[in-house]
Amino acid sequence: MLKTYKPYTKSRRWMTSSDFSMLTKKEPEKALLIPKKKKAGRNNHGHVTVRHQGGGHKRMIRIVDFKRDKVGVPSKVIALEYDPNRSAFLALLEYEGGERRYIIAPVDLKVGDTVMSGPDAEIKTGNALPIKNIPVGTFIHNIELSKGTGAKIVRSAGTGAQLMAKEGDYANIKLPSGEIRLIHLDCYATIGQVGNVEHGTISIGKAGRKRWLGIRPTVRGVAMNPHDHPHGGGEGKSGQGNPHPVSREGMLAKGFRTRRKGKYSDRLIIKRRR
Repeated sequence: MLKTYKPYTKSRRWMTSSDFSMLTKKEPEKALLIPKKKKAGRNNHGHVTVRHQGGGHKRMIRIVDFKRDKVGVPSKVIALEYDPNRSAFLALLEYEGGERRYIIAPVDLKVGDTVMSGPDAEIKTGNALPIKNIPVGTFIHNIELSKGTGAKIVRSAGTGAQLMAKEGDYANIKLPSGEIRLIHLDCYATIGQVGNVEHGTISIGKAGRKRWLGIRPTVRGVAMNPHDHPHGGGEGKSGQGNPHPVSREGMLAKGFRTRRKGKYSDRLIIKRRR
């Protein structure tokens, strides 16, 4: 559910946010927190290598269990929580013996539900299984790219991939981008779609809220001087001027493909994304 606001200022008129009504716990689990050091887009020399980063609210990193390696041990969902470092919400699991772990909360997972990982787990939302044990047509998320490395793809809010087919040692998986990719049958994936589906429709509403998120202003190249950007300069509204739009460093932009030719994973991609 999205929350809207009375337009008592101009920025409030179109602002929306999640109402967080599904969350059941306000304070994070202290044992699963580590500090997050701010880098503001700078490398080890202090030079800005990623622009438009810096500031923002102080955060702590929540340690999320992407490996789901507690095989065959059922756990109970005891809370649903907010995570400032990702678009999805987190579910706090408690295993027999009292151990607690975070996982990414899928759609329809509720407090009190039981989830499990392992080859013998049910085909039920929140359970993690090897892909070879998941029926064709099932929607999955938190997918490993190689066995035992932990989930790497389909982790953001509202995303879900579909298991299309199984051939030999590999499965054909349709990713949210439309790409169809081969992933080994021994890799783990979690049943269901990632929760917080409305995240993509949130309207930030004002510049200050962007700053709270650690995102600094983005200036258009055409608004700069020639010294600062290849699109800069000219009288009045002059447009890009170049034969092709480029980045500040001169890299072709807007449709130019930057993927390395002959990349090792090319053989695993059956159909490229749209």
